[in-house]
Amino acid sequence: MIDVKNISIKKRLRNCSFTVERGKIAAIIGENGSGKTTVLEAIAGVLSPDRGSIELPHDRSELISYCPEQAYFYHYFSVEALFDFYQSQFHDFNRGKAEALADFFQLDRQEKMAYLSKGQVNRAKIAVTLARDCPYLVLDEPLAGLDPIVKQKIVQGIIHFIDLEQQSLLITTHELLEIETILDEVIVMRDGHVIAQEEVETIREGMPVQEWLQQLYETV
Repeated sequence: MIDVKNISIKKRLRNCSFTVERGKIAAIIGENGSGKTTVLEAIAGVLSPDRGSIELPHDRSELISYCPEQAYFYHYFSVEALFDFYQSQFHDFNRGKAEALADFFQLDRQEKMAYLSKGQVNRAKIAVTLARDCPYLVLDEPLAGLDPIVKQKIVQGIIHFIDLEQQSLLITTHELLEIETILDEVIVMRDGHVIAQEEVETIREGMPVQEWLQQLYETV
């Protein structure tokens, strides 16, 4: 379990708390500037909270596979070279799964990053993230700025290649409608603070998730 306890980062987050259980798909949702990306960076170890704690069973490098929103690859890498690099850095990198993801996402493994489209680079990022056999997969805005067909393909890849008996997915997104059907929980942020964490099935018993979110914002 990832247990985020009252973490604060100056001018970004204030007293954020939530948990992510093993075997769950959870989305952090909220307005631009609400702190979604900052929370993921803190969980991944990119940022250190000023206060509070993030409790993990053991070392985060063995627990968390993190995919930031921005591209971070050497432009001269081919997709195959990217796989080589990840395999050299992470003992849990599953080369067979990476190659299966490349085929699923229709990526040319010999093509260099410099010549890939934005959607192809995004698929390459997600492929190396999902190819690690670690308990927690953390993706920041994986659907941002992509056309509907690519979004659908990425969602299908997430469903197909995550082992929910052994793994969890924590994702930030503005594309709630595209991923609502695969979510177990939503964590709602506003102005750097977590204002709600709720099971999607429970929300749907009363209303669509988007409508619930709008009502929540009106009352908080």
